[in-house]
Amino acid sequence: MKKLRLIQQIQDAGVVAVLRGDSPEEVIRMAEKAIEGGIKVIEVTMTVPFANEAITALAKKYTSSDPEADNYAIIGAGTVLDSETARITILAGAEFVVSPGFDRDTIMLCNRYRVPVMPGAVTVHDIVASLELGVDVVKLFPGNLYSPSVIPSLKGPLPQANIMPTGGVNLDNLHEWIQAGAFAVGIGSDLTKDALKTGNYDLIADKADAYMKAFDKATAFKKAKARG
Repeated sequence: MKKLRLIQQIQDAGVVAVLRGDSPEEVIRMAEKAIEGGIKVIEVTMTVPFANEAITALAKKYTSSDPEADNYAIIGAGTVLDSETARITILAGAEFVVSPGFDRDTIMLCNRYRVPVMPGAVTVHDIVASLELGVDVVKLFPGNLYSPSVIPSLKGPLPQANIMPTGGVNLDNLHEWIQAGAFAVGIGSDLTKDALKTGNYDLIADKADAYMKAFDKATAFKKAKARG
């Protein structure tokens, strides 16, 4: 089923680029450079003016159906606060929906259309409430409120929870988050700030490449450790 396939693909990809900007054109350019650098999961936030234009343009250019395709990428929507916005982004082409907090109606709508939804969670109550509504992945947000050790602490009583930290994840601590058991990680301003400061968008591709190399290294280390 497509929903389950997408969830597995997001986990395999490991890194989600969370993109904010001043226009659809700017975010499209950011996304193209992030994908060029190897990050294949793009989250266009709804704080971007006319964000749906960026989602539609990217959804038309890239496909999630074939990971081997040159134009492979998964395009989703972030900062979705309500079910009305969720439906609009799905119609625009978003293949997954991310929220900064827990909203029951948003989760139910995404479930209705079999679209992966990742609500934000700060407390155990948030995570349990999400699981009860059939959520497959919760977004630990803001991640910089915690250290990576929070994941095994949460997964002690909730081993079935898939947790994706977003906010505060960087090249220095990505390894720790993966070792701690993160389902995937979300990367925000650290990916784009240098490009926005200098106007050199190639820096996004360079930073994306660095993130993917760090993720691959962390994943390989974790597998080797598991094998003993």
